[in-house]
Amino acid sequence: MTAPKELAWFKSSYSGSQGDSCVEVAVAGQAVHVRDSKDVTLPGLAVGRQGWGRFVSFASEK
Repeated sequence: MTAPKELAWFKSSYSGSQGDSCVEVAVAGQAVHVRDSKDVTLPGLAVGRQGWGRFVSFASEK
């Protein structure tokens, strides 16, 4: 899925300043778009808000 160019991308406040191993996310409508912050020209992906919420809950337990 191609993300619209007008999305407001952001990184987590836990991201370091070195720029390694980070993703950026943007919320639009019912989708959360995710992309690699090191190369924003690569294709990203979009998931539903509910799926993103489950992923974040799972990841925060680890």
